[in-house]
Amino acid sequence: MAYYDVTALGELLIDFTEHGLSAQGNPLLEANPGGAPCNALAMLAKLGRKTAFIGKVGTDIFGTQLKQTLEECHIGANGLVRDKKTHTTLAFVHKTPDGDRKFSFCRNPGADMMLNEDDLDEDLIKNCKIFHYGSLSMTHEPCRAATKKAIRLAEESGALLSFDPNLREPLWNSLEEARKQISFCMAHCQILKISDNELQWFTGESNFDQGIIALKKIYNIPLILLSMGKDGSRAYTKNCFVEYPAYEQPFVKDTTGAGDTFCACILHYILEHGFVEFTAQQLTEMLKFANAAASIVTTKKGALRVMPDKTEIQALIQ
Repeated sequence: MAYYDVTALGELLIDFTEHGLSAQGNPLLEANPGGAPCNALAMLAKLGRKTAFIGKVGTDIFGTQLKQTLEECHIGANGLVRDKKTHTTLAFVHKTPDGDRKFSFCRNPGADMMLNEDDLDEDLIKNCKIFHYGSLSMTHEPCRAATKKAIRLAEESGALLSFDPNLREPLWNSLEEARKQISFCMAHCQILKISDNELQWFTGESNFDQGIIALKKIYNIPLILLSMGKDGSRAYTKNCFVEYPAYEQPFVKDTTGAGDTFCACILHYILEHGFVEFTAQQLTEMLKFANAAASIVTTKKGALRVMPDKTEIQALIQ
């Protein structure tokens, strides 16, 4: 019997997001707890799921803030390791005029990269229903080896494996290396959440359907979710394809964490209904709920601490 609904491995960091200007006209930055795997866990915890995180932060003030945040959000923190030598990873999020985001990182190295195989709390991996991971833990050693070991342990335990590439180009030595490591991750997952621009980059196909066909030729992934921002989302299974529009918000504050929220809601649906050959109706229901939750997060600053609850999501759908 699994103790945890979802265990996730990866980065836990501080997202510095713009929060107005000072009296001198300098940008003010807010230190928001973040990191894609933990954003997803925070949403799952809000939906009543039992979650656990595996990762590494520093012993600095930010590491302490992040540990406290996990506890506040009811995310299991037993797998969080503190590194005395390396500072907590920091990300600076810049909004572009078209509403998109650019990232700058203080990670050379950052504590999340220093997670090693011996740091892994194997019980958290062996006793979960779904093991969720991204590609940031694959950029460098020793974290890459730790991620690969965790994937192996999850497979051996019979867990479902969920992968979200969450490509951050500046963190890779080369995009060729990124492609190689992301390919490894795709080869081991049963659930893939990928964004439109990641799909186009990885497959070289501008047409989304052609991109998915290209992926399916190489990887046997039973469920692929494509997030398309303001254009909504799609779900692809062996026999089914469904698209659902986005819930457009009049006032978007910050899109950070929207994709992670979407992904978490997909995992929640799978935990609720089992991992089956979903019908078109079920996939529509899945996307509707996930799109609504993701849209709510865009109206708030930060992500990890501001996830919506089920009542808020259902109210938007109604």
